[in-house]
Amino acid sequence: MQQSPAGRVSEICRLTWGDCYQNSDGTATITLFGKGAKTRHVAVSTETWAELSELRKEAQSDAPVFVSRKGKGHLNRSQVHRIIKAICKLAGISDVSAHWFRHSHATHAVDRGVALPLVQVTLGHAGIATTQRYLHANPKDSSGLHLSV
Repeated sequence: MQQSPAGRVSEICRLTWGDCYQNSDGTATITLFGKGAKTRHVAVSTETWAELSELRKEAQSDAPVFVSRKGKGHLNRSQVHRIIKAICKLAGISDVSAHWFRHSHATHAVDRGVALPLVQVTLGHAGIATTQRYLHANPKDSSGLHLSV
């Protein structure tokens, strides 16, 4: 879920069901409340929307999307970090953080031809230079592979 809208951990943790909605054209959007009291509306994939819809069941609009382990209130940042660390350990992956998913989102979006300014807006960055720092080259790729002679 974090990679689809590219939200910060704190933004995803604060989500309520009222922040997630389906538009009249069938697309889905979530509203993220980010740094500097900035609000942004981010489209989510149909797959993510289907997962959210299944997760919601009968929850009220003011209920948290991601509930703490004790079932009271929002999941918090440290719980998210522990969950990701445990999953990565089971998968044999090391050195992954929740923030890594934002870098991954930016890199994969640009690799698929998404314009950098759109990635910037989606991530909620004030400047494009910040977004550029999120991009990572694939070590198996080279610009030379994309040039024709």
